[in-house]
Amino acid sequence: MRIRATVAAVTGALALAALAVPSAQADGKAGLFDRAPHSKKMAAAAEDVVEPTISKVVISGGSDIVIGTSGKKTVTLTVTASSPAGIQDGWAALWHGPDLENYDQVFAPAADHGTCTVSTADPTVSTCKVTVSIDVKRYLWNDLAGGWKVYADALGNDGGFTSADAYTTARFKRYAKLTVNASPEPVKKGKTITVTGKLTRANWDDNLYHGYKSQSVQLQFRKKGTSTYKTVKTVKSSSTGALKTTVKASTDGYWRYNFVGTSTTGKVVSTADFVDVK
Repeated sequence: MRIRATVAAVTGALALAALAVPSAQADGKAGLFDRAPHSKKMAAAAEDVVEPTISKVVISGGSDIVIGTSGKKTVTLTVTASSPAGIQDGWAALWHGPDLENYDQVFAPAADHGTCTVSTADPTVSTCKVTVSIDVKRYLWNDLAGGWKVYADALGNDGGFTSADAYTTARFKRYAKLTVNASPEPVKKGKTITVTGKLTRANWDDNLYHGYKSQSVQLQFRKKGTSTYKTVKTVKSSSTGALKTTVKASTDGYWRYNFVGTSTTGKVVSTADFVDVK
């Protein structure tokens, strides 16, 4: 049975929940990421403390998180924040579910602190980086494909602290594979070329690849001596993910299939198959 991991099983800085709740969450409601300020230096007077401003959080360089059926996926999260006193720390984590009291899964960094770089243009601004490691065989299942939420926080050098349970979103997608075969090779001009292939995608429940049915896949052609592919037609995958269509041979060139992806499955392009037209 696949493990539905608890927070403790995921690893990371979640033990900080046992510490004092910061002022940003002082409503008394315990949260999954209640992180107490861990400043190196505190302001002499409370009125000197300024709550930092988080201006940007980027997940995986702005790309979708596309994961296959084995190994571990490392995802980078960067938090850009500012404070008049400068930024001491920025931190982020990924979570899935309706809210932080009813989450399905969470991936938090193993490090308690981010690695921060001060902006050369503005010393009040820093970008802090953390990473999370995702073990697909232990902690992912198909229901987790799609939208995730991103917790983020920032700590100023004066002890000011801010956090957001869902500052932005990220998208987890299942990895897809796509094949193509155009035949016969060679073929006489005007004769029929049959182009077959198969679209499969990662199944996070059994860690295998299965055919992705009823999906629209583009058949594309690039004439020999050119660099641009053009879509010739759209083919629907069968119940097993199989693709098959026919075209008339006109000139030498390369055939491939292109799948643009879905909200839960990554995009993929097959390798090209060259056909010599006599």
